[in-house]
Amino acid sequence: QVQLVESGGGLVQPGGSLRLSCTAARISIPIYVAYGMGWYRQAPGKQRELVAHISSSGTTNYADSVKGRFIISRDNVKKTVYLQMDSLKPEDTAVYECNAGYTDALGRHFDYWGQGTQVTVSS
Repeated sequence: QVQLVESGGGLVQPGGSLRLSCTAARISIPIYVAYGMGWYRQAPGKQRELVAHISSSGTTNYADSVKGRFIISRDNVKKTVYLQMDSLKPEDTAVYECNAGYTDALGRHFDYWGQGTQVTVSS
């Protein structure tokens, strides 16, 4: 079973930056490479939303609200996905969760989630 460990959250002023990381454990690098990795966030009173996603091939997608400010990347050797967050806004305040998704040869999809890391943007 995939274990995802997130870090890098914290309190930052508006306009500041944070870099989140999510490291996968209990899987080998070849298996990790096959997973699409994503960052989701959930703020109080709001539904969980996809912030950024990077596929197994490196294709990235971003929520409109973070385009131009956030960058998702992955280091397959370290089995780690990063979310570089710049120009942070109070609206970015949320619990950020790492997700690993995989669809096998039979079309079955598997999702794994990290424990979440709090990001608070406030002056």
